Amino acid sequence: MAQGSTSFPDLPAWLAAQLRGWAASDGERLIFVARSAFAAFLALWIAFRLGLDSPGTAMTTTFILALPSSGMVLEKAFYRLLGTMVGCAAALLLIALFPQQAPLLLAGLSLWVGLCTAGAALHRNQQSYSFVLAGYTACMIAVPALEHPAGVFAAAVTRATEVGLGVIVAAVVHDVLFPRAHGRQVQRTVQARYDSFLAFCRQLLDGQLTPAQAELAHLRFAADIAALESGRAAAFFETGHARGHTRQLHAFNGAFMAALTTFYTLHRLRHRADPVSPVPALAAPLHAVLADALDGRNAAALEQLPAQLAPAAAAARAALAAHTGLAPGTVIDAETAIELAERCATQLAAFATVYGGLARNERQQVSEPQAYAPKTPPGIVLASGARAAFALLASATLWYWLAWGQLATSLVMTTVFCALASSSPRPTAMVKQVMTGFLLATPLTFATEFLLVIRASDFAMLVLAALPLFALALWLMTDPKRAGIGIGMAMFSSQFVAPVNLMRYDAMGMVNGMLAQIAGVLLAWVIFAVLLPGHTMGNRAHVRAALWREASATCRRRLGHQGGARLRHRFDNRVRDLLSQLNAAAGPTPPAATRAVVREGLTLLELGHAVIELRVLLAAPTDGPVPAALRTALARLAAYLRAPVAGTNAAAAAATVTALLDAGTAIRTALADGRCEPARAARLRTALADLHAIYTSLLDQADDTLDPTGAHHAA
Repeated sequence: MAQGSTSFPDLPAWLAAQLRGWAASDGERLIFVARSAFAAFLALWIAFRLGLDSPGTAMTTTFILALPSSGMVLEKAFYRLLGTMVGCAAALLLIALFPQQAPLLLAGLSLWVGLCTAGAALHRNQQSYSFVLAGYTACMIAVPALEHPAGVFAAAVTRATEVGLGVIVAAVVHDVLFPRAHGRQVQRTVQARYDSFLAFCRQLLDGQLTPAQAELAHLRFAADIAALESGRAAAFFETGHARGHTRQLHAFNGAFMAALTTFYTLHRLRHRADPVSPVPALAAPLHAVLADALDGRNAAALEQLPAQLAPAAAAARAALAAHTGLAPGTVIDAETAIELAERCATQLAAFATVYGGLARNERQQVSEPQAYAPKTPPGIVLASGARAAFALLASATLWYWLAWGQLATSLVMTTVFCALASSSPRPTAMVKQVMTGFLLATPLTFATEFLLVIRASDFAMLVLAALPLFALALWLMTDPKRAGIGIGMAMFSSQFVAPVNLMRYDAMGMVNGMLAQIAGVLLAWVIFAVLLPGHTMGNRAHVRAALWREASATCRRRLGHQGGARLRHRFDNRVRDLLSQLNAAAGPTPPAATRAVVREGLTLLELGHAVIELRVLLAAPTDGPVPAALRTALARLAAYLRAPVAGTNAAAAAATVTALLDAGTAIRTALADGRCEPARAARLRTALADLHAIYTSLLDQADDTLDPTGAHHAA
């Protein structure tokens, strides 16, 4: 605002605008810092009043649960408490099984931690946090009790009490004091997804996107699908309103994935089409109807899209029938283009219907929507579990060999961070950030403890002494690029600055404890760097192999009810989840090798959907040359997808292509028969379009094998 240009009546509006701008940026960060610090000191005060042995544990718990929205806090608090209880029970069981038998107890602990870490790597959501907690809580209780097993029950009860106190305080404070609701964030995400998808479809229909740009957009959409499910899970803990929309949000994600896949198939068909053939001219009116509907962005209008497209589709089929002397391949291309345009209209209408209900905040009856469920490739899951178990055994060996008492602390820290980072696509970077926080906090914590806290005469003075250090850590946690550093600082400093009921200021003891914690985190970083470094989340080789397994599964898994809808959703879910893992590991600018895996994944996605459609058509027990030819083609395709080295079995690929061409010939012969009923003719045309999709997918796959840069797609 120019100086002196604002008249007095505008001043309140200007002040309100400035206040809103500040609240949306630095103000929100300051509120987060104040709220989290209040929760930390409140938990510490209550722990003092209750006379708990380690009040700092309650305070550290509030820092770990310091998250932007109340839903995220409640969700993580629930799973932290659950994991702690399970971990305490496991520690008691292990101590009971192996009392004063350190080697057996440590072997049992390593097995338990390995299993829990593998479970965390498998699920990759907040439920996985329970697995992590269950693993390292058992370690935190059982290791100190090695020499005094009789005290393990008291240690487990104390740990559960202190963590429970921190969980309750954090949940109440973040839900009451200037709460930030996650449900509103989910609503904004749904709106943004709807707008961005319609814009993406318009750009595809207008030919503004190259295949490479479309592939990168699919990679981003895969991450968006996973993010929406994560947001929905957090909002579920906030209000009954958010829980009431759970089924609609599942349906929104499902409808989005289905429409996205069909539009990708349509886009690939347009790029494959011969520009001098009549196919582009026949399909142009259909694409124009779709583009006009997308321009309006009106959900109610999109719901009527199938009816609006029907006359254009009928006209296109009539024009195709009027053409004589067309090559069989051209006819199949044209029929496939019409079929795909109709599918796009139907799926866009379904997507718009679900979106409209969410936007208008209406409850809708959704028929058994399938939830999005993340799953990790088994090779990465096994590697994560083995790495965590080895880390614990290696730390225990060092502990006995060096006979340094503080190494028990290192052992626990190594176990904690090997488990926490197992679900990260870049575990070394994550551990490195936390270690940086530990190193920065070391001198600050020492100075705070021996220059300020030591002079505090009551709780209020203690708060004033420790607040600057904790506020700095919390402020760093609000910066996405430095959040790991802030978390490391908060975790580290809260364990040393928070006094106990019987306070002792032992400088050497503190230094020893600090060195042990830093050494533990350093060992975790070394283990991630040298032990199975290629077996981490989002690894291209694992993702590629998993994509082929999922495509192969479409040939043999049960179709289930609803015409294969369950299998179709599961396949979509798994492929999009694998792509989201790839996106997380690749970062903002995926390299060419990653883009090649994305391209391969989208080709397999198209192929798998066509296989499911063919299996649905073959579900009815019918005989004759057409069903026999289709079953042979599917059997050959299943053999090709089961090849030991994915995509390189040339003989199986050639046999599959031959079987597909034979099936196509059988279908065209049946269609040429004048006795073919209209309903059967429609099913045969659908089968022909699916065969065409599989055939072209195999050709694209062969091209990708010969030219992994993908340049032929842009040609």
